[in-house]
Amino acid sequence: MKKKDIFLPKIDVSQGITIDDTTVESGQHALVRVNAGKLPTDNRINVFAHVYNSGVPGPVLLILAGVHGDEINGIEIVRRSLENRYYENITKGGVIIIPLLNVYGFINFSRDTTDGKDVNRSFPGHLNGSLASRVARIITLKFLPLVDLAIDFHTGGADRYNYPQVRFNHNDNRAAKIAEVFGAPVLMESALIASSFRKSAYDQGVPAIVFEGGESVRLDQHSIDTGLLGIKNVMGWLGIKDEEHGLSKQTHFLIEKSTWLRAHMAGMFLWYIPSGNVIKKGEILGVINDPYGTKTVEVVAKSDGIIIGHNNASVVNLGDPLFHIGSQYRVIQAHPQQTF
Repeated sequence: MKKKDIFLPKIDVSQGITIDDTTVESGQHALVRVNAGKLPTDNRINVFAHVYNSGVPGPVLLILAGVHGDEINGIEIVRRSLENRYYENITKGGVIIIPLLNVYGFINFSRDTTDGKDVNRSFPGHLNGSLASRVARIITLKFLPLVDLAIDFHTGGADRYNYPQVRFNHNDNRAAKIAEVFGAPVLMESALIASSFRKSAYDQGVPAIVFEGGESVRLDQHSIDTGLLGIKNVMGWLGIKDEEHGLSKQTHFLIEKSTWLRAHMAGMFLWYIPSGNVIKKGEILGVINDPYGTKTVEVVAKSDGIIIGHNNASVVNLGDPLFHIGSQYRVIQAHPQQTF
């Protein structure tokens, strides 16, 4: 994919990056705070963004985490990237980093905000709406017009573990390329969801990918390491930072179709084969036992595939999702080249 096939930067960073009343000048870094509202206790809810401006014309990358407050793997990935000074001495364009979008959800171990609404189903949002809607509107109105691409970090919901994977809109060649460059072991073609961040970004011409790794309220080192490497890979490929990316020998599974293998019995669930493994039809993946010791049901693979997610819940109900299977996939070798 050639440079003309990607995009021209929306803004000239040599003229500064302005968010609200704050302008981050060439070669500067600032922490910008945008107020989203107040709680009944009068505590303010703010969106905090680290803004790095190289001053050299080039793309601006948005890195976002904590859209769902209980998905702490993504928050930790972005926090560590800041701690490890990934964005200092960038050589081109700029980077805007929001480590934690849904502050209320984070402090309450919740996916949602005060009114039970999901920020990722509230885009493009409204400044006079609920907290979820206001937070979404801040991103849509104040950040997306400045950026050229975005990475949104997420984690498996509830007790479901997601093997490190990147999801992208298969109708957006730019997003597909960024997903490949990121370097996660699993790539998934994923349609845009109405009122989601990705859909709002797409509507503004911003290719966005979603990284999924681990499960909520639990840190997973493999997912964290994969996410950190992905940030480096994307910045290196874009030329935002002058460093090599390590993808020349990276093999990926490109998932074209996936299905959930569900529980045929309620009981105590024990998986045998975790996410990341290639499986064969008829293979025993786990068991469900009734608590009285009278019945055991094997969980059997219905097709060949690769496990891209599994349920860590110890007790399941009839119909609960147990294994997320990539039933149709291709093995691809990535050889991305410098684009900008």
